Amino acid sequence: MLSFENISHGLHNWLSAIMSETPVVLIELTLVALAAITLFAALGLILVYMERKVAAVIQIRKGPNRVGPMGIFQTAADTLKLVMKENFMPDSVDKFLYKLAPFVVMITAMLILAPMPFAQGFQIWNINIGVFYVTAISSISVIGVLMAGWASNNKYSLLGAMRSGAQIVSYELSAGFAILSIVALTGSLNLNDIILSQQDGWWIFKGHIPVWIAFVIFMIAVTAETNRAPFDMAEAESELTGGFHTEYGGMRFALFFLAEYINIFIVCGIGATLFFGGWMPFHIGHWEGFNHVMDYIPSSIWFFGKTFFLIFVIMWFRWTFPRLRIDQLLNLEWKYLLPISLFNLLLITVIAIKGWHF
Repeated sequence: MLSFENISHGLHNWLSAIMSETPVVLIELTLVALAAITLFAALGLILVYMERKVAAVIQIRKGPNRVGPMGIFQTAADTLKLVMKENFMPDSVDKFLYKLAPFVVMITAMLILAPMPFAQGFQIWNINIGVFYVTAISSISVIGVLMAGWASNNKYSLLGAMRSGAQIVSYELSAGFAILSIVALTGSLNLNDIILSQQDGWWIFKGHIPVWIAFVIFMIAVTAETNRAPFDMAEAESELTGGFHTEYGGMRFALFFLAEYINIFIVCGIGATLFFGGWMPFHIGHWEGFNHVMDYIPSSIWFFGKTFFLIFVIMWFRWTFPRLRIDQLLNLEWKYLLPISLFNLLLITVIAIKGWHF
């Protein structure tokens, strides 16, 4: 059956048969870079269109319906418009930091893709500390946001950047504790080991109520970390006219816009890997017949299906809940989510030590 893992293995075997090891590595690295850039571009187009259609369904309207059948080329038209716009830069900005900030945000998102298993045997970098790598690299993105707000020399941009910094640093704690819950159950930081530990059932089902609590906290925290409504205080259009990227236009603005949606895909991919088995099919204990049927579906379909389901949930949040004030946002983290996360991690640790999970 055609799937990503079969394509990657076939390509590697073909290259190895016709040339030595060094050229093979160089060609594969080039192909990986091109594939990552292509994935970014495709996800940007797909997720923006998906966002508009989900919003339209929730608000009982049609959404994009003019450019192409059912408006499928609307995001491509918007991208073309941004490419053609002039990259205007105000005179009073810090030119070096102003230009660097969008690339910091984008490069951070690209780095996080490295250890993510998109399918069985289909992974850029199988590192044994994958969870630690993801949490460490993801924290760098706030530097790009702060850089953009400071370099713009605009009070709205600076206020949005400071809000974003406080928000991301705060909610990283709860997200980290939710991730540590699964690490405690599996005893490994390797994302592939975490997936393989779910052969007989996903952790969301066999980890009891504490894993459900960790999952809910994780979804709330990553929604806040990606500056998504109802936690979009850094960009609050009604207050800050766009927040930290107020002074950006053209492709520089497009990079911030694209990075937001790529980060949504990444956090949902991590959530799918930790709680829903990643590329692992849905298995039930010793039901050999049922499990065999589930194995027939390509692992890449399982991964992207779970990831896009979580993306839909985050989009559902945006069009359901009103925006929080900054004090409410920080109170939610420090007074509620963080204490609950600490106690829940302690409870999951006891479950892991005693072996009380399924």
